Amino acid sequence: MKMGQLGKLLVSGKNPATMVHAARTAVAVVVCYLLARLCRLPEAYWAPISTMVVMQSTLGATVPVSVQRFAGTAVGAAVGGVLNTWFRVNIWVFGTAVLLVGVLCAAFRVERTAYRYAGITLAIVMLVPRSSGGWVIALHRFLEVSLGIAVGLLMAAVWPERPATKRLGG
Repeated sequence: MKMGQLGKLLVSGKNPATMVHAARTAVAVVVCYLLARLCRLPEAYWAPISTMVVMQSTLGATVPVSVQRFAGTAVGAAVGGVLNTWFRVNIWVFGTAVLLVGVLCAAFRVERTAYRYAGITLAIVMLVPRSSGGWVIALHRFLEVSLGIAVGLLMAAVWPERPATKRLGG
């Protein structure tokens, strides 16, 4: 690959990063993290991670996909909670769980975004070792990720990003 081709992949022509977007995202993640800590969520960092994902779109674009993210988080947390309760987690149980989540998402005809969030939540619930029970872990992940989604949506509504204006002559 030539340097010119690489540059075309790196430099945005349609949706460039802006100072306003960076400021909105920074405010949203700080608010989200503080809220998660205030709620005493044990792994509060998952909330601002979810907020950063939501903040990548405009409010109109992010509401429908955030509903999918929320649904996927719920499915992943529920499946992870059940399996952590009934099975000793290993790679085969986890792989089967990913398939099960995919089958559930296909059966309910949800978007791939829901499946992606279900899988991510499932992985966090099942693969990160903890001393708490499976349902406690699943509930915490659901609350942390849901808080992140909600704060991202709220920030997009309260402080919407304006479309970039083109300069005259350029």
